[in-house]
Amino acid sequence: MSTINSIKGFKDILPADAPFWQFIEKVVRDVSRRYDFEELRPPIAEKTEIFARGIGEATDIVEKEMYSFVDKGEERITLRPEATAGIVRSVLEHHLTAGGRAVRLFCMGPMFRYEKPQKGRQRQFHQIDVEVLGDAGPYVDVEVLSWLNDFLHGLGLTGLMINLNSLGCPECRPAFRELLVKFFTARVESLCPDCQRRLEMNPLRIIDCKNEKCREIVKDAPIMLDHLCGDCTDHFNKVKELLDLLGLKYKVNPFLVRGLDYYTRTAFEVLSDDLGSQSAVAGGGRYDGLCKELGGVDIPAIGFAIGMERLVMLLKEKAAIEAQTPDYYLAVLSEAALPVAFKLAKDLRDNGHHVAGDWEVGSLKSRMKKADKSGAAKTIMIGDDELGRKQAVVRDMQAHEQTELDLAPYMA
Repeated sequence: MSTINSIKGFKDILPADAPFWQFIEKVVRDVSRRYDFEELRPPIAEKTEIFARGIGEATDIVEKEMYSFVDKGEERITLRPEATAGIVRSVLEHHLTAGGRAVRLFCMGPMFRYEKPQKGRQRQFHQIDVEVLGDAGPYVDVEVLSWLNDFLHGLGLTGLMINLNSLGCPECRPAFRELLVKFFTARVESLCPDCQRRLEMNPLRIIDCKNEKCREIVKDAPIMLDHLCGDCTDHFNKVKELLDLLGLKYKVNPFLVRGLDYYTRTAFEVLSDDLGSQSAVAGGGRYDGLCKELGGVDIPAIGFAIGMERLVMLLKEKAAIEAQTPDYYLAVLSEAALPVAFKLAKDLRDNGHHVAGDWEVGSLKSRMKKADKSGAAKTIMIGDDELGRKQAVVRDMQAHEQTELDLAPYMA
């Protein structure tokens, strides 16, 4: 019978990699505590309309990449391709902003998109999402960027840069949209098929196209920063002023747009040279209209997402995490020693120690090989001789020194 393998684009997180994931999660929780962010755990499946309405019908995610199906109740269900729309749904459903104070949230977990697997991105991938709902001001924009800076610093990452732009608002974007349509219509024959379709539905998405011919055309396109209304200009200038105040490094990129329809005003990415062509570590921005789009009250919001796979890649390259190895390995050399060693292991674990052991009898040579392989700091050897003396031999695997441990408490 042939072996059943995993689904293409769905990868196991193996024990050797788990410490990297655990470290990232620990830093997320530490920074969130300091910034007064609370954890939300939305479900991985939502009604399809949440993503169609929230993300945008004309996006590649909705058109090509969503894992959707009809359940037994004839409901159209989608495995979440991103977290923000589900978080907003949860905030609206449970009235989390009803107290009048902005709600600060983070979540971590798997997302699902049907796209070609590549380095750092699979069809099941994992993201950290950080969101603030209920505050329209530039201070919270920079607070979110400060959270992100502290988080990446906490991981030990360097060589990072914030790319910053403003996408305007419903007051100034319609006129800019008309300019884009006019510009790209005059060049429609040179656009890729996807961008020819986007021209009708969302011309702003053309700016984000990865096709080389489209990218050359975009270089001469109008930019939103030249067409912001007074309020959006003031907001963007204040964001830059506050970034300077906190000493956060950034550069203005007028061609930065986010891939989803719901973004307004502040948009940003954090880039790293360590990832080659896939250089974006995190990206997000303000999405003041999404709550209303999903049927709720008009709640201003800002947030970002970080791909955890790419963070793991960076941490591995930097050897930033030491392997988690046992404090003790129990080498059992006789059948009679098994219950004594088993009781000793429980006592050591109750006292917070990391203990490894194989509950089978073996020769001293074979047990020491396993102890070496485990990477344990110390090996405790228990056989018939040790039982007779009621003293286990404890060997320091680095210093090659031996001491003894009283077995009497474990032999009753």
